[in-house]
Amino acid sequence: LDQILAEENFSHLSYDVYDEEQKQIMPEIIRTCHQFVNGFDQEFKNILFYGSVGTGKTFLSNCIAKELLDQGYSVVYLPAVKMYEIFSKERFDYDATDRDRSSYLLDCDLLIIDDLGTELVNTFTTSQLFYCVNERLNRKKGTIISTNLPVNEMRDEFTDRVMSRIISQYTVIPLYGEDIRIRKKLLGRG
Repeated sequence: LDQILAEENFSHLSYDVYDEEQKQIMPEIIRTCHQFVNGFDQEFKNILFYGSVGTGKTFLSNCIAKELLDQGYSVVYLPAVKMYEIFSKERFDYDATDRDRSSYLLDCDLLIIDDLGTELVNTFTTSQLFYCVNERLNRKKGTIISTNLPVNEMRDEFTDRVMSRIISQYTVIPLYGEDIRIRKKLLGRG
C-alpha cells in the first residue's frame, strides 16, 4: 500500500488525464473527498463511489487513505473478494488469526472495500456485506465502497436491506467518462 499511495494521492492528481465530461464533475468530487478527510474526526461519513472501469474510484479511495494514514488513522484497504474470504475463514475455518482480522475490519477507523460486485454474489456474501456495513454504521466507523455496478444493479445483487443502509448513510458519488488508465497510456503518462 505504501508504494501505491506514493503515486496515488492528491498531490499527483492531474486534471489533464480526464475527458471533458470528467473535467466538469471532478472539482466537486475532489472537494467532497477533501471534506471527508478534513471532517473525519468530527463527523461520521461514508462514501460509495460507482462508475465504469477506469473512472478513478480506486485512485480517489487511495487519495483519501493516504491523507488519513498520514494523520495517524487506521485504514484497511481490500478488494471485496478478500473481505469475504476473511469472514468466511472466521466462520468456517475458525482460527484466532482470522477472528482478529475480521474484528479489525469492523474496528479500523476507515475500511475501503474495493470492487464490490466482482465477487460471486450469494446469500453468504450478501449477509456478510450487510453485517459489515451495519456493524460499521453502529460503531460509527467510516467506510468507502467502490463498485462498477450502478445503484439499481447493486440493489438487485445485494438486496434492498443492504442498499437501504448504504444509500441512506453514504455519500453516493457517481463517476463517468472514459477509462483514465487508457487515456494516460495514450497520452504517454502510464
